[in-house]
Amino acid sequence: MQTMILSEDDHIVVVYKPAGLATQTAHVGRQDVVSELKNYLKNPYLGIIHRLDQPVEGLLVFAKNKKAAAALTGQLQEKLFSKYYYAVVCGLPEENRGRLENYIYRDRDNRAVVLDGIKEETGNRTDNIKKAVLDYTILKKSGEKEIALADITLETGRFHQIRAQMAHRGMPLLGDLKYGNTRSRELTESLKVRNVALCAYSLEFIHPVFRKKLSFQVTPSGRVFSFFSQ
Repeated sequence: MQTMILSEDDHIVVVYKPAGLATQTAHVGRQDVVSELKNYLKNPYLGIIHRLDQPVEGLLVFAKNKKAAAALTGQLQEKLFSKYYYAVVCGLPEENRGRLENYIYRDRDNRAVVLDGIKEETGNRTDNIKKAVLDYTILKKSGEKEIALADITLETGRFHQIRAQMAHRGMPLLGDLKYGNTRSRELTESLKVRNVALCAYSLEFIHPVFRKKLSFQVTPSGRVFSFFSQ
């Protein structure tokens, strides 16, 4: 099993998902976190609370019953559920801290399109456009490689939000061929990065039954993060 279980009780299971493994896939015969956990738990029910893109590594929590799923989903909607990410971005921003507020919609090619204003021409229905907000802090810079380590907090959870918003801001994630620019793709190739340099490293929420605050952290395993380990 590629999925690593970090904590488990009768109501929830917290796991680490490696980059390259889908949270859930429609492809028959292809492994994903959901199928691995269902096989492990011997239980047909598994409540999906949130997801990570296939090329992204990090923490996920799943519910083992409907009551726990409803409680965790409620925390997510009420912003009592916190997720923190490390990302390696291409480019060296002048400001080490910032907030990105945009609008995002998902187009027919399964891409997140970022708008600076909701009134921009999209050709799509307006109910597909949602506000996207995140905060970032640059922790370290590597002038030699022209990359930086960012700590990112999501206020909203939109499709491909971090990848799309950071690219729109001129700081595409290393390894992200979908939203990258010419320079980031060149760096991705030269540094031999195989997955998106994004890790959901911290997860905080209240236990759905015992009402105790829980906090989990992992260290990114992607090779590109090692550039900032000293």
